[in-house]
Amino acid sequence: MKLALSTLAGAVALTASLIAAPAMAEDAGIIVYNAQHESLAKEWAKGFTKETGIKVTLRNGGDSDFSNQIVAEGAASPADVFLTENSPAMALVEAAGLFAPVDADTLAQVPQEYQPSSGKWVGVAARSTVFAYNKDKLKEDQLPKSLLDLADPSWKGRWAASQAGADFQAIVSALLELKGEAATADWLKAMKENFTAYKGNSTVMKAVNAGEIDGGVIYHYYYFGDQAKTGENSKNVGLHYFKNQDPGAFVSISGGGVLASSKHPKEAQAFLKWVTGKGGQEVLKTGTSYEYAVGKGAESNPKLVPLADLQAPKIDPTHLNSKKVIDLMTQAGLL
Repeated sequence: MKLALSTLAGAVALTASLIAAPAMAEDAGIIVYNAQHESLAKEWAKGFTKETGIKVTLRNGGDSDFSNQIVAEGAASPADVFLTENSPAMALVEAAGLFAPVDADTLAQVPQEYQPSSGKWVGVAARSTVFAYNKDKLKEDQLPKSLLDLADPSWKGRWAASQAGADFQAIVSALLELKGEAATADWLKAMKENFTAYKGNSTVMKAVNAGEIDGGVIYHYYYFGDQAKTGENSKNVGLHYFKNQDPGAFVSISGGGVLASSKHPKEAQAFLKWVTGKGGQEVLKTGTSYEYAVGKGAESNPKLVPLADLQAPKIDPTHLNSKKVIDLMTQAGLL
């Protein structure tokens, strides 16, 4: 009887171990809260897994949604890595003390201007602010010299933006950091009077292309992505780069960080190192996101204006304040 019970117990233990084995293998992977382009993140995950054998599970969402979710989850977050399109979402999570320091080897792969001074997260890609304009409606000498010019009454009813999106709010965050709260509040008040609201940057560009509006503030890659397809939504569109360290020349850094609560910190750090290294940055050069590569020595798609030529203002992305921007935009009646 004792032998039978012993044999049964052994069989139960063996069965339990067999059942647990796949769960353990599943658990060896990492979970990425991904607010970057889904197609880009899939390429990164695929390349990393192919090279390392480490599984990556992507959970896709938006910058602000995920950043607020991570803050709410705190140490209980199931995420190992957070990827964003824009810096303010990273700054929010960092301010809550929820990032682990990025490994020094990873930080060394990215120039200082594309990472926060804190070293709590790192740039993985970048996108440039541009003024997309209808070439039949505006000539070069009629373009705004500065983003601030769009507050002038002469621009009333002539420009557009997707003000509710994280992209535009990141641009306002740069304006706030560069010009201060009073100047930003004044600009937003004038914006409310002058601009036309559209939902989504691609919709803004389509409206410009169709001649519904003279111009709009968007990120550069919408134009290049459309041009690489049929060009039907951008054939009448030109891109104006403000340059001269203007707030409108803001380059938004897409970030990546490892959560301090990660259950797989070694694998999470390895993922971030791969994305910022040769393999991950090559995806930006050859893929269809048309975002800028930011790794040292990495080349962006040759169709893009080189990062060095954009004359972007120098901003520590840690200082970008999404909460204050939302408050100011709400007060201005834009949200």
